[in-house]
Amino acid sequence: MTDNLSRRMNRHRPLMVFVSAMAVLAVVCAVGIVADQRVVTGAPIWLKPFKFAVSFVLYGGTLAWLLSLLRRRSRIAEWAVTVVVAMGVVEMCVIVGQVIRGTTSHYNETTPLNAVLWQLMGAAIMVLFVAHVVIGVAVLRQPVAGRAGRYAIGLGLGLAALGMLVAVPMTLPAQAPVIEGIAGAHSVGVADGGPGLPVVGWSTTGGDLRIGHFVGLHGMQVLPILALLLSRIAGGRLDERTRARLLLVLGVGYGAATVLLTWQALRGQPLLRPDTLTLTAVATLAVVTVAAAGEHRPAGPAGPHSERVEGDERTEVTA
Repeated sequence: MTDNLSRRMNRHRPLMVFVSAMAVLAVVCAVGIVADQRVVTGAPIWLKPFKFAVSFVLYGGTLAWLLSLLRRRSRIAEWAVTVVVAMGVVEMCVIVGQVIRGTTSHYNETTPLNAVLWQLMGAAIMVLFVAHVVIGVAVLRQPVAGRAGRYAIGLGLGLAALGMLVAVPMTLPAQAPVIEGIAGAHSVGVADGGPGLPVVGWSTTGGDLRIGHFVGLHGMQVLPILALLLSRIAGGRLDERTRARLLLVLGVGYGAATVLLTWQALRGQPLLRPDTLTLTAVATLAVVTVAAAGEHRPAGPAGPHSERVEGDERTEVTA
């Protein structure tokens, strides 16, 4: 069964080549962070391509896993994945190319060339977003898993799309700092490149729109992992319908948290210094989510029929 899953995950060669290339690039960038002392906007110059490479490894690996779950090959999904790979290559070529040139890639319109490269990146991301939505529709048109697994996959894909959308404010005119040739910013209320959290670099003095972007994107991995944990840990006490409802509650709560983090950033507020209004919103979300999850009572011991269904569903997910 594991060999079969491995073969099916390698079905889309361009995707697997891209994921492998991003893994190698991540290692190269990690070396660059140590060996290259150049700093851009307050961070090591190789840090941005490192983070993007790791993100593409996770995203591409998740797409490969999703394709492996399809009972029938979906040409539409595979074509859309190919588009994602192409746009990812464009994105990374610009980011790495600008590092080699010793300048920034995002929001950089300081010269005609920099402006063209930034606009090319923007166009690539828009195309990637559309391809992501197409993949989601194509995957969910097939019975890819049991009800809980289907909820986890659908909500995860939706959360990743939300994560892409909450990054839009970074490029709006209101985000452009009073610096000639700079057409956007990650931070709100402070300049990019100020004090930030280790590795991720999220601002500790102002709002940072990358937080909601990051959280939303990785819902694509978090929800399936939660589905797996629920199945392994509580599968004997919670029936399939209850696990599906719990995942729905958790997915909606996760999406609300993504929006809340973006709202906090747009108000120029650091992640670790929330005001009373933000704390109230967080507490309300937590209470509502826990209350909604608490409505679902554990099912009684599963009978022979239930055990057979659960076994079929696990086989379907891992086949």
